[in-house]
Amino acid sequence: MILINGQIHTMAGKVFSPGYLEMKDGLIARTGPMEELFPVPQDAVDLGGAQVLPGFIDAHCHIGMWEDSLGFEGEDGNEETDPCTPHLRAVDAVNPRDRGFLEAARAGVLTVVTGPGSANPIGGQMCAMKTVGIRVDDMLISGCIGIKFALGENPKGCYHDKSSGPATRMATAALIREQLFKAQRYLRDKQEAELDEELDEPEFDFKCEALIPLLEQKVKAHFHAHRADDIFTAIRIAKEFDLDYLLIHCTEGHLIAGELAKEGAFAVTGPCPGSRSKPELKDQTVENPGVLSRAGVLTAICTDHPELPIEQLPLCAGFAVEGGMDREEALRAITIHPAKMLGIDGRLGSLEPGKEADVLVFRRDPLSLGGRPEMVFCRGERIL
Repeated sequence: MILINGQIHTMAGKVFSPGYLEMKDGLIARTGPMEELFPVPQDAVDLGGAQVLPGFIDAHCHIGMWEDSLGFEGEDGNEETDPCTPHLRAVDAVNPRDRGFLEAARAGVLTVVTGPGSANPIGGQMCAMKTVGIRVDDMLISGCIGIKFALGENPKGCYHDKSSGPATRMATAALIREQLFKAQRYLRDKQEAELDEELDEPEFDFKCEALIPLLEQKVKAHFHAHRADDIFTAIRIAKEFDLDYLLIHCTEGHLIAGELAKEGAFAVTGPCPGSRSKPELKDQTVENPGVLSRAGVLTAICTDHPELPIEQLPLCAGFAVEGGMDREEALRAITIHPAKMLGIDGRLGSLEPGKEADVLVFRRDPLSLGGRPEMVFCRGERIL
C-alpha cells in the first residue's frame, strides 16, 4: 500500500510535505517527497495533506495487569507476599482481551511496556508488546525488556501495613542491594564453575537467574521514583552495580534537571496531568517534561495506565506542550525517544525503511483533545 500527498513526520529528522509512504510485508518500504514518486500508482491512497506519524509508544504502563472494570480478579500486578520478586514475568499475567488494548490501538498507541506495579522493591520483569492481537506470545516484542524496581512511598506503605519490612527508604534500598549482591555472587560462581571443572555450580536460584541479564546489561533497570532523593538513590544503586537504567515517573525531575543531564539519565515522565494524590506528588507539574528535555535529558511520556487511560497518551504530550515542551519534542516523547530508551529503535519509533509499518494518519492535531487518528496501520495491516 502507498499513501500519497501526506505530511510525513518521520521522527528521524525529516518531514516530507507533501510526501509519500509505502508499506510492504508489514514493513516500511520507502518514503520521501512526492516529486520522487513517479509514476504515481493507481491504487495509491491520497491523504489530501493529512499528517502521518509513527505509531505511539507508551514506555510505562500496567495495561492487562489491572484489568478494566474488575477488582481483585483482574489485579495481577503486585505480588505482595514477598518484597523481592525479580523472577515474576508480566507475560504470565497480561490479559490481551482487556478492553484497554482495543482503546489503545484505536488511539494510535500500538506499542506498550507493561508489567508489575510498585509495591515491591523488586517487582519483576516488564514486557514490551503490541496492542493488537489475541495471544500475548504473538504480540510480544520482548518478554523481558527490563526489571521493575520501586523506591519511596509505595513499598514503604505496602509492607508497613503488613507489619513487615521494608518500612523505610533505607530498608527498601538495602533489600534491593542484598538481592543484587546475591545475584552478582551467583553469577560469579557460575562463571568460575564453567572455567574450572573442579568447582561445582551454585545451587539453582530462580531470583538470581532472573537478574543475570540485568547484571550483564542485556536489559535495563526500570526504577519507579518520584521524589528527588529517590531518583538519586536509583542512580546510586545503578552505579554501584553498573546497571543500565530508566527513571520511571521522575516527578521531581524538574527540580534536578541539570544533575540528571550530567548523569546522562533517561526519564519516562507521567502520568500527568493527574491528581497529587500522595505526598510524593506534591511537586508534580505539566512543566516537568519540558524542563527535562530543555536541560538535555532524553525524555519520554507515559500514562501509567490505568492511572490515566492509555488512549490519553497523545493528550498527555499535548499537556506537556502547554507546559512549555517543544511540540516536536513532545511527539518524539511518545515515538522515537521511548524506542531509543527501550532499545527497540531499530524496529519502531520512526517512519524509516525497514522498520515495522506502524503508521497513523491524522486530519487534526494529534496532540489535541479531538485529535483521534483517521487511519491506523499496525505492522502494515489497517485496523482503523
